[in-house]
Amino acid sequence: MKMLDLAAELSANSYPGRGIVIGKSADGRYAVTAYFIMGRSENSRNRVFVEEGEGIRTQAFDPSKLTDPSLIIYAPVRVLGNKTIVTNGDQTDTVYKGMDKQLTFEQSLRSREFEPDGPNYTPRISGILHIENGCYNYAMSILKSNNGDPEACNRYTFAYENPIAGEGHFIHTYQNDGNPLPSFEGEPKWVKIDQDIDAFTDMLWNNLNADNKVSLFVRYIEIANGNYETRIVNKNK
Repeated sequence: MKMLDLAAELSANSYPGRGIVIGKSADGRYAVTAYFIMGRSENSRNRVFVEEGEGIRTQAFDPSKLTDPSLIIYAPVRVLGNKTIVTNGDQTDTVYKGMDKQLTFEQSLRSREFEPDGPNYTPRISGILHIENGCYNYAMSILKSNNGDPEACNRYTFAYENPIAGEGHFIHTYQNDGNPLPSFEGEPKWVKIDQDIDAFTDMLWNNLNADNKVSLFVRYIEIANGNYETRIVNKNK
């Protein structure tokens, strides 16, 4: 697999939809994750990220314009002990509850499938970062329709043990813009992870399509002790 330039990947795609990046900083000190949302409709664009406990949730920027909250208002990030869960929907809560009952990441997602928004059938993408005793590993999942056929759900999980400093993986909901929107294909993309949280945040935000980007979350977690720094960028202010 070829390592891709994340800035180039984002700038060349006007609508990757929602995306998750997970990896390790270049100095090996931090577990890194990022999550962004984009929108084409007024309802999807009418959102901001706000902090909630150790995680975040989406919130309507202008509540009077909110029409259907079912697939756009949720908690993308929750923390369960030494695990950080990042997803593009309310399956964050499914993973949280499942793992709290000693289910695995993959087992927790068995009760879920792609979103019921035909004809797109948006994939559910999820990630989990696990830090314990100075060790770090992560996994990513995508639940998608069978090439646009909602009669079948295809489930893929990718696990990364002892990740390499300066490397990470990127998964997003759509291959590109379209009607219907084509689902992401293949395994998560191999990308470079910056050492500095502000430089990484700026790179991501500045290369997302200016019309379609909505919000961005970035977190750097110290592998040695679990302390973290967070950045949130909202287009709506």
